[in-house]
Amino acid sequence: MMSTVAVGVMALAGAAWMWKELSVVKIGNIEHVYIQAAVVLVLLAVIGYLVYLVYWKNRKTVEFFIATEGEMKKVNWSTRKEIVGSTWVVIIVAAAITGILFVVDMFFSEVFKMAGVLYGESSVVQIFHKIFGGG
Repeated sequence: MMSTVAVGVMALAGAAWMWKELSVVKIGNIEHVYIQAAVVLVLLAVIGYLVYLVYWKNRKTVEFFIATEGEMKKVNWSTRKEIVGSTWVVIIVAAAITGILFVVDMFFSEVFKMAGVLYGESSVVQIFHKIFGGG
């Protein structure tokens, strides 16, 4: 039943949006209010009929929702403290992996520059020239 209510609330929100969007439409001598009302009523009627077919007429759907509700009661939900702790673990691990990959990337970049595969002078070679001189 709550699924039906949720779909109804979404349908009403969609109808309100449609009403606002159709406020500028005018066909011939018909006022926009009549067009708005007709479109919104048709939209709500179609959604209502679909809800009836899916939620009320089809017994398998109802049984599925009842079984889903029963399974959701068995779920062991995490506490706020566990979620915050897990989030911090993810952030720290992601930062550590980022740092490790940065160091590995810089290492290979230097190796490939010294080997002549990448253009530009290696930072190691630049430091060597500063310390010992040379061109």
